Amino acid sequence: MGLILVDKCPIWVCTASNINMSIQEIDFTKTLTDDQVYETIMGNYSELSKEWISHQWNWMNNVYWSFKDHYKYMIVISLIEKTLQFYDQMQITYSYDEYYSKSYQQIEKFSITELCEKLDLPKETVRRKVLELEKDGVITRNKKKIIIDRKAFPFVKPENQIKFSAKYIYLVSRALNREKKYSKKLDPKMVENFIRKKFTVCWRWFYRMQIPLVIGYHKFMKDLTTFHIWGTICMNQVLNVSKHLQSDGSSPPLDHFATSDILIKNLGANTGISAMSISDMTEIPRATIIRKCKYLMKKDIIQMNKKKQYVLSSLNFRAILPYQTEIFKYKAKFIRKVLNYLVIS
Repeated sequence: MGLILVDKCPIWVCTASNINMSIQEIDFTKTLTDDQVYETIMGNYSELSKEWISHQWNWMNNVYWSFKDHYKYMIVISLIEKTLQFYDQMQITYSYDEYYSKSYQQIEKFSITELCEKLDLPKETVRRKVLELEKDGVITRNKKKIIIDRKAFPFVKPENQIKFSAKYIYLVSRALNREKKYSKKLDPKMVENFIRKKFTVCWRWFYRMQIPLVIGYHKFMKDLTTFHIWGTICMNQVLNVSKHLQSDGSSPPLDHFATSDILIKNLGANTGISAMSISDMTEIPRATIIRKCKYLMKKDIIQMNKKKQYVLSSLNFRAILPYQTEIFKYKAKFIRKVLNYLVIS
């Protein structure tokens, strides 16, 4: 049995024949670095941005729908991620079906301070949200045990999210294939099945991407509801200008900055989205959307067109580009881990 490292985490790889054990040789020339994945994502952004925005928007909807409160869900997945980390350290891997065979999960002890630091939230807010989760029966303290009851909130199984993630990972792998950085040929179903098989490992990596990524936008937008609303406006505009972002095959995809420049010029700004439509799509109350959009307009992050619909403003991307380039490194790290794991498995 031999020990290799994936992002500094030990993974034993072995083959067995009767009693003899032999080390599986790993060809490290076939593995990726974070920088390689990051450069490919940024360099093929027009090809990948639509799927990524849909990926994140669907995830944010599930975050909100679970409790009608983004931060409660972030607290729950932070606690789950901590337990998945323990599994990883102990080299325990559960498949998707194995992991969800029980309706509850015991989690490691946690402190309010630890959650505050992880989620960049005030102690009073975290304490209040935890107490609300206990009152709702989501978190139960039983002597020294802390239990998360999966039956206490819907949308807990990431059935659709795995499909979205698998498709996006496949699209990145295809771009890496084209650039001759990654040799393994994949398809979305192959990636999906792999994530299901190695669920607790892959989903810990998924949460380690999502938590700091979303909290990064929380810092910029000041709260996650505002980010969710902005993301819906952003997705609508990207869909409206998609014809300007697509390559005809004879020219390479546009990079992140060229793609953002098209959006900065507000192509498609005449087809924005109303507060009612945002509410229908996200289930966030219309009054909340109007209030949050006033804040975004005051900050010149969005504007209103002649049809009284919300669209992105030019300041939007100029202000958010530094955040995006940093935040996307979390995305590159997650994808690199999954693609490398596929190579060695």
